[in-house]
This record gives sequence, C-alpha cells and structure tokens, in this order.
Amino acid sequence: CPSPAGTEPGAERDDRAGAEPGTQAGALAEGAHRATSLALTAIQRLLEDRRLDDARLVFVTEGAVSPRSDSPDPATAAVWGLVRAARTENPGRCTLLDTDRAVESLALLPTVLAGGEPEVALRTGVALVPRLARVATDGTLSVPEGDTHWRLDIDEKGTLENLRLAEAPEAARELAPGEVRIAVRAAGLNFRDVLNALDMYPGEAGALGSEGAGVVLETGPGVTDVAVGDRVMGMFFAAFGPTAVADHRLLARMPRGWSFAQAASVPIVFLTAYYALVDLGGVRAGERVLVHAAAGGVGSAAVQLGRHLGAEVFGTASVGKWDALRAAGLDEEHIASSRDLDFEDAFLGVTGGRGMDVVLDSLAREFVDASLRLLPRGGRFLEMGKTDIREPEKVAVDHEGVAYRAFDLWEAGHERIGAMLRELVGLFESGVLAPLSVAAWDVRQAPEAFRFLSQARHVGKVVLTVPVPLDPAGAVLVTGGTAGLGAVVARHLVVERGVRHVVLASRRGVESPGAEELAAELREHGASVSVEACDASDGPALTELVRRVRTERSLTGVVHTAGVLDDGVVGSLSPERLATVLRPKADAVAWLDELTREDDLAVFAVFSSIAGTFGGAGQGNYSAANAFLDAYATRRRQQGLPATSLAWGAWAPGAGMTSDLSEADLQRMARTGMLPLEIAQGLALLDTATGLPDPVFLPMNLDVGVLRERPELVTPMMRGLVRTTQRRTVDASAGGGSAGGGSLVETLAPLSTPDREQLLIEVVGTQAAAVLGHASAEDIEPEQAFKDLGFDSLTAVELRNRLGAATGIRLPATLVFDYPTPLVLVRHLLAEIAPPEVSVAESVTGELDRLESALTGVPVDDADRDRIAARLQELLARVRGDGGQESATDTGSRPADTELDSVASADELFDLIDKELGS
Repeated sequence: CPSPAGTEPGAERDDRAGAEPGTQAGALAEGAHRATSLALTAIQRLLEDRRLDDARLVFVTEGAVSPRSDSPDPATAAVWGLVRAARTENPGRCTLLDTDRAVESLALLPTVLAGGEPEVALRTGVALVPRLARVATDGTLSVPEGDTHWRLDIDEKGTLENLRLAEAPEAARELAPGEVRIAVRAAGLNFRDVLNALDMYPGEAGALGSEGAGVVLETGPGVTDVAVGDRVMGMFFAAFGPTAVADHRLLARMPRGWSFAQAASVPIVFLTAYYALVDLGGVRAGERVLVHAAAGGVGSAAVQLGRHLGAEVFGTASVGKWDALRAAGLDEEHIASSRDLDFEDAFLGVTGGRGMDVVLDSLAREFVDASLRLLPRGGRFLEMGKTDIREPEKVAVDHEGVAYRAFDLWEAGHERIGAMLRELVGLFESGVLAPLSVAAWDVRQAPEAFRFLSQARHVGKVVLTVPVPLDPAGAVLVTGGTAGLGAVVARHLVVERGVRHVVLASRRGVESPGAEELAAELREHGASVSVEACDASDGPALTELVRRVRTERSLTGVVHTAGVLDDGVVGSLSPERLATVLRPKADAVAWLDELTREDDLAVFAVFSSIAGTFGGAGQGNYSAANAFLDAYATRRRQQGLPATSLAWGAWAPGAGMTSDLSEADLQRMARTGMLPLEIAQGLALLDTATGLPDPVFLPMNLDVGVLRERPELVTPMMRGLVRTTQRRTVDASAGGGSAGGGSLVETLAPLSTPDREQLLIEVVGTQAAAVLGHASAEDIEPEQAFKDLGFDSLTAVELRNRLGAATGIRLPATLVFDYPTPLVLVRHLLAEIAPPEVSVAESVTGELDRLESALTGVPVDDADRDRIAARLQELLARVRGDGGQESATDTGSRPADTELDSVASADELFDLIDKELGS
C-alpha cells in the first residue's frame, strides 16, 4: 500500500512563510481519498478471490503509524483504519505491517509474519506492536498547584530523572529598562540543556532553556521595537515555563504564518550557523565547507546557509539520517558517515586532494584530527563543540595555515545577535531559508525529550511546548455544534468551563432543529453565541467563517465533532461512499488545522471513534476516517501544535453517533465488555484528555470483568488492559462447537438431511437471538427475513463471525443478505459443511453403538436385564419384519407395524426406541 503521491514520509513540505492557505490541507485530504480508494479496490479483489480463502493477507505500508517520534502520514493511516474494519469482518485474514524500509527491518519479515501479531511496525530492525494502556502520569511532570509562574528545573544535576517543574517567582518581577515579559508558547531544546542537566557543561550554563517564542505580555521602560500582543522569538533564559523575561535586543517578530514551535526552533541553531559561517568563517562563493552532524539543528541550518552563500557543502551524519541530507540538496559524493573516519579519504578523493576551506565541527578526539587533515591548503576550523577544545597555537603548528577557533554564540554580544536575528528573519520571509523539521514534546514530558536528544536520534530540532490556558476573551469554534455531541460540548464549555464566546457551526446553522433554543440557553448563561451555517469540509466556506470570527476576537479553541455515517461491509463500499464519510472528518480537520496554525489555541480537539483503532464491522469508511483523525492529531502535536483526538467508545442513548442505539444494540455491546458512556462521564473524560500532553486517547467505558470471562474477545491490542487465563474452548452459545463438546460437523455426521436441517435451524436461531439480544430463539422464524428480524450490517457481521466459529469455515460478511432467511442460510451451510449423508442403517447402527455403551456401563439386576432383553428381542423382530411375540412382562399395548412404517427420520426412530425401552 504505497503512500499517496505528495504524502510520502519525509517528503518536502512547504513551511515557508506566506504559503497559500489550503495547500497542505488539500494535499493531505486528497491523499486520504486516493489511498483508501486504492486500498478498497485491493481489499475487495483479494477477499473475493476464493483461491485466497485460506491465505493471510498482509498489507504493507510506510509511515502509517508513529511508534517513536516519527510523524505519521494521516492518508496512509486511513488505510490502516479500512483494513482494520476488513479484518473485523473477516477474522484472521488481514495483517498490517508498517516498515521504515531499513535493511535490518526487512530482515525481520519472516520472523514477524510467523509470530501471528495482527499489527506490527518495523523500525531500524526492531519489531513494535500496539498495546492499549490506561492513562498514566508517572512520567509526566506536575505543574505546581495554584502557581502561574513556574519553569523546568533540576533538583540535583547528574540524572534526567531529577527534572521537575518548580515555582519561578522571578518571572513576575518588575521589568528593568529594555526588558520584555513573554508568555512562552514553545522553547528550543539544545545539547547545552542536556549537558547542564547532567552536570557536564563546562562553566556556568545558566537556567535551563535559552531560546523560545511567545506573545509579549509587557514591555519595560525604553522598549519601542516590540509591543504587547506581538508574536516574538529570540534568546532568553528560563524559557521552559509559561512566563519569561527577555532583553528586547535579543528578540524579533516571528515571520507571518509560522507556528510558535517553528519559531522556537530557529534562534540558536540559525544564529550559531550564521555567526560561524558569516562572521567567523567569512565563507565566500565557490569555497568548500564541511559541516559535521549535518542532520542536527545547527548542522541543518549551516547546510542551508552555506548553499545560500554559494559554497560547495559537504556533510556527515549517521547513515540513518542520510535521507535528510539528500532532501537538503546534497548528493552522494557530498555525504559521509559521522560514525567512522572514512569521510576523510572520501572527501579528499572527491576534491582531488584539495580538501576543504572551512570545517564546522562538533565532533571530538580522532574525528577532530581527521577533520583538521581535510584542510591541507590551510583554512578555517570552527569548533562549536564543548568536549574537545584544542589550543589554536598548537593547531597552527601541526597544520600549517589552519586558523582554529572555538566559539560560543553569546560572545557575539546582544547587539550583534539581535542584528543577525533580524537578517535571518528577512531571509526566511523572502523564502531563501526554511525552518527545520520539528520534533515537539510538551514541557511536562521533558525527561523523555531530554533523553531523546541525548541519544542523537533526531533530525532537525527538538522543541518543548508549554500548555496554554483558555483565553476568556477568545472564542471557541465547535463544528457540528448545534446538535448531538456538539451541542453537549457547547453547553459544557459555557456552563462548566466558563467560555464566554462560542461559534456553533453546522451545515444547516440556525435551521438545525434545536439550534435557536440551544443558543438562547447559552446566552442565558452569559455567553455570546454565533450560530453559523458552514460545512466544515468546504474549504472556502470555512476560510470565510474563520476570517469573520477573527474580525471580532481571537480564536482560543476548536472542537471538531462533525461526522456522518454510511455503514456497509467492506465488500459493499465504493469510493463515493468512502468520500461521503471522509469529507466531514478528514477534509474538515485538515482545513481547520491549516486555517488556525497562526492562532494562539489552547485546545484543538477532534472527535474520533474507537472504530479507527479496532476496526468497526460494517464501518470501513468510518474506521478509515477516524484513523485519519488520530494520525492527524499525532502529526500536529509532534509539530508543536495543540491537538487531542478522542477516539470515543459508545455514548448512552441521546448523545453522539450512537444516540439511536436500540436496547438490543446495547446488550450486544455489553456482551463484548463495551458499556455506553453517560454524558457526565464523557464530559469528564473530555476535560481530562484535553489537559494531558498525549495526542490520542480512547475514552470508553470498558467492563474488563466481561473480557476476563470471555478471553476470546481480548484482541492482542487489549492485552495490556486485560489479563486473562489460558484461552478456553468457546461453548455453543458463543458460537463454537456443540453442547456435547464435539464439533458441529461431527454432530451432523450421523444425521439424516431433515435432522441436519433441524439442528442447524436451532444453531442459527440461537446465534441470531444472541446477536439481537433476545432471551431465546423462539422469536426467530426459519422463513422470516433477517432484515425483518432487525439485522443491519453490524449485527450481520457478528452473526457471520459466530457462525464462522461454529462451522469452522470462512463465511462472507454479506451472509445474511446473500441468504436472506434462516432456512435459506441453513441450506447454504449444509451444502458447505455437511459430510456425505449416511444411510438409515448407518444412522441406526451409530445409535445402537451408543446404546451398547450405555448398557455396558450401567449395572442392572436380573429382572431388569430380562425386561430389557425382551424389548430388544421385540424390536429386532419388528426390524426383521416378522411381527414377533409380546413379552410376558409387558402389560401395555404395543405400536402396530404401521407405526414403524410411519417413521420418517432417525430422530423419530430413536424416539420410538426410547418409548419401547421405557426411557
């Protein structure tokens, strides 16, 4: 399943300021439509091919999931949602495998496929599997209660486990002349911070966090170049907290269209690269420049700047990061590994022994020596590392003509740093430079981010974001906000969360039933309410709505609840039916993301469904759409933007997409451990989830007791939630085997056709009653249509699964539509599973064997033995047709031979035997 064009993981994105709104939204949404349509065609073709009935179908993707820090491709994630639904409808048929294409990962394929896991992600030779887990905050730092001024600090340096969020009263001190108070939204994480926390930084490192971006809250005396409300970026200490104080000379306004995370990623890396190459190195067009660690922050910035200056740039990085260097414009001759010394000979060979003019170094020991030898004609060696500083004089003696300079950015001084920052902003705004790719963590997850950076696993820049409180003066946009869950959420935001301005958007606006009443109710609680007719998947219409909202006040939150259903098993879906469900989910959220990236949002919540995670039977399109939402929220959060996807379980009747569930539906769900959420429960989970730093949650009411009792319902993904004993054989009521413990086929073997049909009618009726929530099969008439009994696509799939388990054969998801009554279905099942019919003699012989076994195992006295023998002799005579004699011990009347002649089936014959034996 290749990624749709334009959405390949790692593909170049247009992050430059001034990009036209909708370009990214259109590409990502269109990619989802295209990818799922292609996948649907493949799935339908493979499942319809009877030659593959016994084959496992493995769907291979790249970038559909993000088990580590990599950003998922929402379009390919939608394919996973679709395949998950197909797997639910066809148990055991489909496996999902996401790979990074690394050689060591591909080598694992045979082992992984033999393991039986339904979903696996391969990353650098490691097989990772998904497991659900209860929300835990053990690894999340706690914000000091009741204190709005805090920052990341460390109790005792030496281990990252000592990082904590501590009170920071100094952030509220009175401003001195030239100072600016900033509401920090994001801050860049640097190796300096890691070394500082580990107590390895040479000299005084200052407070953690030395660059960031945010909004100006207050300006001190003499500050005229920035004003309250400006979005700024720059260098300042104690940046890992909600408030910081900066020198105005070290700040600049953010380029238009940038997110705070992008802006926070720029100052130190680009200023360091600029200071090194321009101020210290004096790089000129045509010179050769070697940049070590060229996929890191400063390295990536230096590659861009060097190429802008007209230099021929060479770069080193670990092999796994070479794609980033290629994407930056370096070809194979200009790339080498930073993990061995081969770069020396490689680059000397490429340059004909002339080597470099400038080396920007961050390595140590023998790597420094090899790099110095790459300046055979002399040149400038710029050392920004801190662990292996050489003596310039000794370097000059050992390497003629080489000017060695170890440097630190701060030595440039405040005025020069500010001037360079303004020059860089101009280069960004003109499109000459582009911000780096960002890997973002919430500041409450700082230990994880520090550890990630210390392991040098990143490409680009690591950023910590700071949670933003809802702005009481701002507006919250609720899509689908006039009915269902949207109305429930709008009421909750106003009444419980104190939001004063809400915009309720839906396709019909004020014409939606109950919209005017809802607006009036919210206004009674003191809120200003705007009800808008706007289809959120209509980009131009949504653009105009957001523009109008901004003319009155800022946006502080977005809650996307809109969605539609068009249920049908995968075999019945079409690209058009996929698009119907994808548009209000995928298209709408992509537009909302694109249009609000410049807004200072506290909340960006999207309402998803567990169907995207588990795969909803009969809901392939809905599963795909919600898997897209989950991946989109993850992608957005990793870019440093607020995002929470809530993959809801079922809500109680009266709310949500499941508001019209019948009592039978609720009983069916309860049998799988899924209980509906009451409205109060759901809203409490909404508040909890949007206050946590993770991007995707599954808020649901799960009865783990049911799952422990029915371990066959526990999927591999759920094993982290439910511990079960060894899987037991499923009894007949659950769809497996017969009451006697043998298989259904074994039970059918000795029976005649009428008896087989009757037994299967009972089996089908029992399973149908269980699926529909009936207490017994009495209401299931053999010739009544399944659709009249209340079956839909979802219940049809459950019945198919139960009958499949009972019969041991693969059955189509459209079973009850292809065979519309229980009797028609039974005759189809008989044709599929029944062994060749046995003769009456074979059938009776089988029963006599059972009778012999019973008589052998039961002690009887002489009188009983005589009585039984007499009856058996009489039956034997009747079977032979010689009439026989009445037993002396029998005082009752005997059936005439005509009664035996009237026997039509084995069951009737056995009833007669029972009657004759007195049992």
